[in-house]
Amino acid sequence: MYPRRLDLPDKSFFLFGPRGTGKSVWLEQRLGHADLSINLLKSGEYLRYKRDPSLLAQEVAVLGNRPAWVVIDEVQKLPELLDEVHALLFDDRYACRFALSGSSARKLKRSQANMLAGRALLKRMFPLSLLEVGEDFSLQEALRFGQLPLSVTSATPAEKIDFLDAYVETYLKEEIQQEALVRNLDSFYRFLAVTGLMSGQILNIANIAREVGVARSTVQGYFSILEDTLLGWYLPAYRNRAKVKETAHPKFYLFDCGVQRALLGLHRDKPSASETGALFETFILNEFRALNDWRSHGGQFFYWRTESGNEVDLVWKRGKQAVGFEIKSSIAWKESFNKGLNVLMQSGDIQHAYGVYRGSRVLKVGDVTVLPYAKAVGMVWEESFGQR
Repeated sequence: MYPRRLDLPDKSFFLFGPRGTGKSVWLEQRLGHADLSINLLKSGEYLRYKRDPSLLAQEVAVLGNRPAWVVIDEVQKLPELLDEVHALLFDDRYACRFALSGSSARKLKRSQANMLAGRALLKRMFPLSLLEVGEDFSLQEALRFGQLPLSVTSATPAEKIDFLDAYVETYLKEEIQQEALVRNLDSFYRFLAVTGLMSGQILNIANIAREVGVARSTVQGYFSILEDTLLGWYLPAYRNRAKVKETAHPKFYLFDCGVQRALLGLHRDKPSASETGALFETFILNEFRALNDWRSHGGQFFYWRTESGNEVDLVWKRGKQAVGFEIKSSIAWKESFNKGLNVLMQSGDIQHAYGVYRGSRVLKVGDVTVLPYAKAVGMVWEESFGQR
């Protein structure tokens, strides 16, 4: 069991994240001492609060006005309970704080659930970071099997394969189907396979709809399902000041390399040379995204590409600060990798340019500082852009 980098907030919070990322374990570690814990995955507890949501207020009343923690796990299963939480947060008689976890915001959105009007922070749980795994981290294993805790802690490749098989079959294909009321299972399965194949590429909804054999609107709905259940995320295009015609469509990334490969049935084999580049980029972007969120850096993520082929894998932006990253799975850095970064540096659209690679040394190639991937991840954690 690895210690997580997510700190416990000092006020009420939502904790969202895909199933299997360790939300319940983290809550038990940090709030095992909670004064009241409710797990809505347990049918008995779910039915009890479903019949009478006001039961929550009665139980909190017992705690009085002393500081107390109340944990509600899988809160999306009973959105009406959030009205009770809201009322309790505004009641001066109580000083309780709520930890509200969930694996999907879709049901909350659909039911127009009470999101507590800013009275609760929004936190996210992601797969394990290499900073959390530490000396046990293996890049080869991370690209092949991903970083979900039960995958990382499985003792053998066979156990990791079994876990990913179960994850895809039980969660992606059954629970999401129920969550989204997908009627055509065959088309949804085809969509999942195409999504695994196209993760990290610029989205072309029309092409995907043709591949899957459904309408564009259906494909857009399927992507919304993956986004709302936190299994994938959009990387929008960066619109800079350079007077060039830029790509406007977003990219879409799945949240974990192991899940991505399992959707394609590739996790039984080691990644091929043609796979490694895209997997490495997905891994690095997911690492950066998790650390940016956990440290509350507030950075926005973009990619940049022109019709002529200039591209930068990631532009990290906050306010007037913008930093570019080019990500390559090679162990040697070529000056040609700098092309897109040089364009953005010369136009003044980014202040710092970095290369991220599998090599072992820090390099300076023109205006680009090239970092080994573990050092780059540490820099994002510390937000030490512009420092050597």
